[in-house]
Amino acid sequence: MKKLGTYFKDKVDKGDMLIVPYIMAGDHVDGLDGLAQTINFLAENGASAIEIGIPFSDPVADGPVIEQAGIRALANGTTLKKVIKALQSIQTNIPLIIMSYINPIYKYGIEQFVADLKATPVAGLILPDVPREHENMIMPYLADTEITLVPLVTLTSTVERQKELVSGAEGFIYAVTVNGVTGVGRTYGEHLNDHLAKLSSFSEVPVLAGFGVSSVAQAEKFHEVVDGVIVGSYIVQALHDGRQDEIIAFLAGVNKI
Repeated sequence: MKKLGTYFKDKVDKGDMLIVPYIMAGDHVDGLDGLAQTINFLAENGASAIEIGIPFSDPVADGPVIEQAGIRALANGTTLKKVIKALQSIQTNIPLIIMSYINPIYKYGIEQFVADLKATPVAGLILPDVPREHENMIMPYLADTEITLVPLVTLTSTVERQKELVSGAEGFIYAVTVNGVTGVGRTYGEHLNDHLAKLSSFSEVPVLAGFGVSSVAQAEKFHEVVDGVIVGSYIVQALHDGRQDEIIAFLAGVNKI
């Protein structure tokens, strides 16, 4: 599979909008045994890539929907090692992106974690509690792999900080669209698209907007200034509720934008 940035850029160059659903590993009636089923379902219905969350007891960036999904996953016995083992047996034609806090990875062993990822379809990492200044704890281990560390850029980042964060980025830029945690029903600021347009102008890799996206209309609005969206709480809740038909319609609608 191509590196994440090349894969995304090729799709953008073809005029495709990028749509990345987020799921919580282990949040399934069959626990991790249902992970492949969920990945295949989303891939078959138009996901560009899939972000896979690792359950953690102190998810500082997660709102109530994803936090509850993490609690359910932990109750199902989900651990990072079990997730990696499950991913090593999963085949998919789209890239997977792991979203984790650093603690489980540190406990796993950073070098071993990256080594074990090489046998999976994982092409990207999102670590919301690792600032740019501390990326050196993991970047050396990624140097000889096809795995990309994805930077997050928040609304409070100054222009200088934005330029710093996007400098040298290889996969995509995760543009956080609200101040606070994830969750549906968020109210976006009136100058958000101006912020996103400016961020896009700084970046040589695709920019995706995330946090709170829950409708085709929102995705369409964001696509005026960025290359795609990440959809978390909406997808997680719909999967938990068994609303697969609604997810299919949502993904189809976004892919028509």
